[in-house]
Amino acid sequence: MKTVLHKAATRGHADHGWLNSHHTFSFAGYQNPERMHFGVLRVLNDDQVAAGKGFGTHPHDNMEIISIPLEGDLEHKDSMGNTTTIKEGDVQIMSAGTGIFHSEYNKNDDRDVKFLQIWVFPNQRNVEPRYDQISIRDIAKENAFYQVLSPNPEDDGVWAHQDAWFHLGKFEPNASDTYTLKKEGNGVYVFVLEGEVEINGQRLEKRDGFGLWETNSFDLTALTDSRVLLMEVPMALEAIG
Repeated sequence: MKTVLHKAATRGHADHGWLNSHHTFSFAGYQNPERMHFGVLRVLNDDQVAAGKGFGTHPHDNMEIISIPLEGDLEHKDSMGNTTTIKEGDVQIMSAGTGIFHSEYNKNDDRDVKFLQIWVFPNQRNVEPRYDQISIRDIAKENAFYQVLSPNPEDDGVWAHQDAWFHLGKFEPNASDTYTLKKEGNGVYVFVLEGEVEINGQRLEKRDGFGLWETNSFDLTALTDSRVLLMEVPMALEAIG
């Protein structure tokens, strides 16, 4: 097994007033040649948007863009005609493909919105743009990981143009679970949303990131009440379409 540890305090940080963002990987003004990506996982931004503020209309192409709200409501509008609101308990995906424009705004005038913005390189270029969002409340489990993204439209969660599997888990102290990787050559990037956990002797705290690869499985044990996101992705950039 190979690993890489990214402590929360080592992330890039940008405070624009209306947007307070921490970047696990190089993004915008934060450029670190040793933190460009983890396999095909290109962006992991931990964003906090002020009340009534947001991202104006802007373009994307050839990227799978996943949003996971943590607190508050975020209004999404795009050039495909979608106008939706995503909130904690939802997962959203856009396949930007040949090109898409969208905006994201905090609909609330009395509180911030917190969400994860995740970009994954696709395994197919120039696909028809696509949008989807689901509530994951019905598939959530206690003290076990549950799937929120996969390559298969028939599986639980949203689906992506990539051999990637995302799982969330909410754990009580001393609870544990084993994660078995779905595909040879993939790795897993673990991101601790809340609490403290341990993986193979490595203690991880809130907003720490921990990448593992060249392994078939690993055990995670919660040391406190914890919430964790697992992102299994191909490690070879040849997996990019």
